[in-house]
Amino acid sequence: MRTDIAADGGSRIATALLMVSTVLVGLMAGLFFAFDVSVMPGLARGDDRTYVTAMQNINAVIDGNALFGAVFVVAPLAAVASAAVELRRGRRGVAVWVGAAAVLYLLVLVITFTVNIPLNNDLADAGDAARIADSSIVDRFKGTWVAANIVRTLCCTAALTALVRALVLYGRGHRPVTEPQGPRVRGGH
Repeated sequence: MRTDIAADGGSRIATALLMVSTVLVGLMAGLFFAFDVSVMPGLARGDDRTYVTAMQNINAVIDGNALFGAVFVVAPLAAVASAAVELRRGRRGVAVWVGAAAVLYLLVLVITFTVNIPLNNDLADAGDAARIADSSIVDRFKGTWVAANIVRTLCCTAALTALVRALVLYGRGHRPVTEPQGPRVRGGH
């Protein structure tokens, strides 16, 4: 047993971090999935003006939502911290799966900051949907943003899967220890 993290305290910290990262990554995967299967296809059925107005409003709400921001940022931080704690506790198998989840979520962040947010900003900068003269902004947004979001969904879902695998391994390492029992005596009249 390692002495740098108390067995009981280290276990509680590790459990909390792993649970928090799993729940938060799950929330993000669900959000991205909801956009893939309902929000974006639903908006695409309407006209460009409705599409732009709705996306501008959605982006403004998300940008100003502290809870969303916390979930979006804390999810990878909790995963990295969980992987570090598990490594310190000598639980490499769990740490590798959590680390894989953190890397996959890092890809989500890269896609978000290099593709989705710039497109959101372009759409916001275009102004009133009724006055957008250049429809290429809308077409580019529809194609690129949706494709990037599908990739974010896949990466986030894969990260969630890795965290679930880490939870399984983590749980196996925390089974109650029972005293070995001697051989069973049959008969015994």
